Amino acid sequence: MSERTEDDQTHEFRTVSTKDLHVGKVVALRLDEVEMPDGSVAKREVVEHLGAVAIVAVDDEGRLVLIRQYRHPLGRRLWELPAGLIDHAGEDPLEAAKRELVEEVGLAAAQWSVLVDIAASPGFTDEVIRVFLATGLSVVDREVLGEEEADLVAKRFPLAEAVRMVLAGEILNGPAVGGILAARTVLDGGGETRPTDAPWRDRPTRMAKRGEDR
Repeated sequence: MSERTEDDQTHEFRTVSTKDLHVGKVVALRLDEVEMPDGSVAKREVVEHLGAVAIVAVDDEGRLVLIRQYRHPLGRRLWELPAGLIDHAGEDPLEAAKRELVEEVGLAAAQWSVLVDIAASPGFTDEVIRVFLATGLSVVDREVLGEEEADLVAKRFPLAEAVRMVLAGEILNGPAVGGILAARTVLDGGGETRPTDAPWRDRPTRMAKRGEDR
């Protein structure tokens, strides 16, 4: 069997029909029929998402802030990065990240940059999370906006300890795993971040557009 190359991948996976199965506040589920390379049509279930941001906030002592909160689909509390939804189609991701850092852990940051963009599970959802690196931290008043945030616990961990937790399976949230490992690479001099306005090709837009149309 010969190995295929990128030059062989010329087929356009055209959507021939689409049907909404559920439209909620944060996600929607649609059923697409997609044209395959052999001419057949396959069904694909797609979960649309508003898109989100997460923040690796590192203080002057090299510690990063993690939060522990309940995640109902897994039925337990997880250690994660401060994070949140992009509220509407026109919202600047950096402004969303600044808002979430204040709301969830009561911090502001003087320096911001883009670490990584993470597709949560591209086999079935368009959710992509932009992870920022935030440094030059200062304490500000935190505003608790809901029951979940009232239960939230925040704690600072040495970066090396957070990496150990990732590799030990104690942190499994995707943006946290990717963000922590990326931050370790950058802060050790093994890579560079991107500017806060770096292009975001795969930012979700379809779910946000639904909200504007309603």
